[in-house]
Amino acid sequence: MLSFQNSQQRILALHFPKLSTDRILRRRRGLSWRLTGHPEDGPLGIAGRRDNAMRLVALDEGADAAGLKRGQGLAEARAICPALIVSEEDKAADRRFHEALADWCDRYTPLVALEGDDGLFLDITGSAHLFGGEEALLQEMLTRLLEMGLQVQGAISKAPGLSSALARYAGNRIVADEDCETAIAPLPLSALRIEESLVRALNKLGLKQVGDLLGAPRAPLARRFGSHLLMRLDQALGLDEEAISPRRPVASLSAERRLAEPVQAEEDILMLAGQVAEALKPSLEARGAGGRVFELVLFRVDGKVFRISAGASRPLRDAGRIARLFQERLKGLHDELDAGFGFEILRLNVLRHEDFDTEQGDFEGDDRRHLSLGDFVDQVSARLGPDCLQTYQLRESHIPERAVLPVAALDHLSAAIAVKPSRMPEAAPLQAVGSDSRERPLRLFTHPEPLEAFAVEVPDGPPIRFRWRRLTHQVRRAEGPERLAAEWWLDGETAPTRDYFRLESENGQRFWVYRQGLYDQLANPRWFMHGVFA
Repeated sequence: MLSFQNSQQRILALHFPKLSTDRILRRRRGLSWRLTGHPEDGPLGIAGRRDNAMRLVALDEGADAAGLKRGQGLAEARAICPALIVSEEDKAADRRFHEALADWCDRYTPLVALEGDDGLFLDITGSAHLFGGEEALLQEMLTRLLEMGLQVQGAISKAPGLSSALARYAGNRIVADEDCETAIAPLPLSALRIEESLVRALNKLGLKQVGDLLGAPRAPLARRFGSHLLMRLDQALGLDEEAISPRRPVASLSAERRLAEPVQAEEDILMLAGQVAEALKPSLEARGAGGRVFELVLFRVDGKVFRISAGASRPLRDAGRIARLFQERLKGLHDELDAGFGFEILRLNVLRHEDFDTEQGDFEGDDRRHLSLGDFVDQVSARLGPDCLQTYQLRESHIPERAVLPVAALDHLSAAIAVKPSRMPEAAPLQAVGSDSRERPLRLFTHPEPLEAFAVEVPDGPPIRFRWRRLTHQVRRAEGPERLAAEWWLDGETAPTRDYFRLESENGQRFWVYRQGLYDQLANPRWFMHGVFA
């Protein structure tokens, strides 16, 4: 959560009044249809079910000019405008398009938040000068969004509430801190983002503009209409704190390259990624850290944004190794990375960093005893995903299937390599925590498989013969039982006890089976195969 209360904050709000229809028209008429013109194919309306009836929920400019209104019944709208083209409402597609626009805005600042269904907040504090100032930044964004076929309005002020109100009701504006009251006074009360019922109640009293509230006594307003009204007013004036949530976490370190000519080839992308990674090295060294999780962000010239993440098993600073991670990652993406007409901005983010061990590993200054394993895990995980290689960690449980937990090899290996090889203890045999050192099966089934046991030595003996996977096995040797009580805090107090046996069949096969329940607890306990030794 980010709070905007400091007078030094500058917030840019964008409003897309035709977001739903622009999404459809961009697909039908091309991205630059607002500049190049388009065939007259009739006004467009989007219909959705409201109050058990199909009603218009969004209109393009042509439908507005024809006199149609949002909320109007579809049948009535067709009678008024027979040429109306109707598309069905798709909230999921609108949401994806809204988020794609937020991704596009990341080129100006990483602090981008969604506002409702058709707006965005951008914290441009400290970044506007990179684009020639606030006026140049706003003009560039509005121009480029118009070239992308979008109708948009934007405003900049010190408070999110004021920027949103100006963008929605006053067009494109930039307001200085001392002009907040003057800018918001002529706006309608709905600009304060209050409920429509509250707006109607205030209108009945002759309060129609925000300026009518500025000079009114606050105590009577609070008693009659509640504190929410005054809170929204103070937020619009920048007097009260308003917290908004950026849609993505801010990277701890970031570097980017803006290109005069877009690039398309994978080799060029990897070369630039290495150059940007080299630019990050001094910042990592200053922190005494190395990157563990990196994100390569590619901004395509038509506005589409690709985010490619790659992790490492140990903290990295070396630009070559970082570039090789993304080389493997791009191979794994195959055709999913569509360069189109090329990428104009390349950014490398460090999403996670850890302390970097700079101690010399050997007399040559390069400890490679575990480097090859780390390289292998990094490359395979980058190409096939972080969960493709897994290892196991012990857990505090004496139930065999719960005694170990699968974890990504990237995370587990980093903890193991953190211990110097000369001080690394011998690996302990993998066994359930709390159990004795008895032998455990080579293969443990994730889900125990039921079997039929015959001629059981009661009350606590092993089976003499059993049938499993359609084959009958005669037991030659048996060892057990090893009794494991149930974990009553997870399975309940009535959960049955297990008696485990190691069995060897006449043909030399060795099994690990258990009886679920005791004969004095259950009339007919069940038997399960839990693993095999060889």
